[in-house]
Amino acid sequence: MSTAQKEKRRATVYRMVMPGHVCPYGIKTVDLLKRQGFAVEDRHLQTREEVDAFKAQHGVKTTPQTFIGGRRIGGYDDLRAHFGKATPDHGADATSYQPVVAIFSIALLLALAFSWYTFGSVLTIQAGEWFVGIAMVLLALQKLQDVRSFSTMFLNYDLLARRWVPYGYVYPFAEALAGLLMIAHALPIVSVPLSLFIGTVGAVSVFKAVYIERRELKCACVGGNSNVPLGFVSLTENLIMIAMGLWMGARVLGLIQL
Repeated sequence: MSTAQKEKRRATVYRMVMPGHVCPYGIKTVDLLKRQGFAVEDRHLQTREEVDAFKAQHGVKTTPQTFIGGRRIGGYDDLRAHFGKATPDHGADATSYQPVVAIFSIALLLALAFSWYTFGSVLTIQAGEWFVGIAMVLLALQKLQDVRSFSTMFLNYDLLARRWVPYGYVYPFAEALAGLLMIAHALPIVSVPLSLFIGTVGAVSVFKAVYIERRELKCACVGGNSNVPLGFVSLTENLIMIAMGLWMGARVLGLIQL
């Protein structure tokens, strides 16, 4: 490799490394450059005065800052874009299904694990029942972290909460209770109507807001600070609760024999 080529594979990073704070994006920047095959000149800004002087000198608002071949690339997201990698959208209106995907994926894996331990197989009816119950509990847990924020976002579209505001505070507890009872196969006289009720009200509310009124809203399904868009996934979640309520009710009444 020629000297010129070697110089092109060198990068200089200015990042905050202070006694009380080490910038995590600075660490990620250095790691990304090394994984891309760059030799990194890692320059630490060790005091607030050094940080402020650096920002003023280069006309930037944040650190870390990366320079390659004498040209400033920018911060961590700019560096990812420079290498053709996906960059997160940090905008206040950015939406993502990632929280829902994570919750349902973990719920499914837990259900399969319980089924394997109990029955020696993952392909069981019980695994499906556990999946729905666990998903309901995990979703309720997200809401219960900040019930006030959840109830506020819930008022944007839920028809019952708009008529009776306390329903927004009750909902997460009702969802958790229904999920736990379904997992335990206990008190179906409570879990079945509860699941049918909250699922039906939720489905009607989402359908009206999204498909009739054509409103673009965020779903409170994973908490009041959610960026999950209200739509098909939210409607499906409620329909699954309805289906599970009907299924458990049919089992109790002896309409389904396993």
